[in-house]
Amino acid sequence: MATPTYTLIDSTTLTVATTTVTFSSIPQTYRDLVLVCGNVSSNSAGGSTLRFSLNNDNNANYDAVWMYGDGTTTDSDSDSSNFYIRFSVTGGDIADNANALLIINLMDYSQTDKHTTALVSRNDQNKVLRLAGRWKNTAAVTQIDVKAGIAAGATFHLYGIEA
Repeated sequence: MATPTYTLIDSTTLTVATTTVTFSSIPQTYRDLVLVCGNVSSNSAGGSTLRFSLNNDNNANYDAVWMYGDGTTTDSDSDSSNFYIRFSVTGGDIADNANALLIINLMDYSQTDKHTTALVSRNDQNKVLRLAGRWKNTAAVTQIDVKAGIAAGATFHLYGIEA
């Protein structure tokens, strides 16, 4: 089996706070995508519930199941027919100065014969979240939107994975 190769597709570092970071015109030439979001903190302007959606689909087409822990509290649950996949759960929103690391893995994102599956990891301030999500659509992913009140200094790197 060949060793997977990570190819940087696009990256950005926020110089000002924003409510949406968009990656669009994603090439369909890779097997999987990995979006690495670093140094992510909240700013109150866009809320602290960090979330993402695909292809500008803001309809109830997202399901997820997750587990969360912060050293004191644990939680596990699921969402169905939501309007996005979120990176946070009750008591686990992104905080000011959180400097969170978020990783989204989108498997077989260019396939049009199945739903897109996402595996999400989040680590910040002794909080850990692992999530499996599904976009109930068979379209190839051409756009990823990360949404919340995101403070300046956050970095975003989108990689294509060649199998």
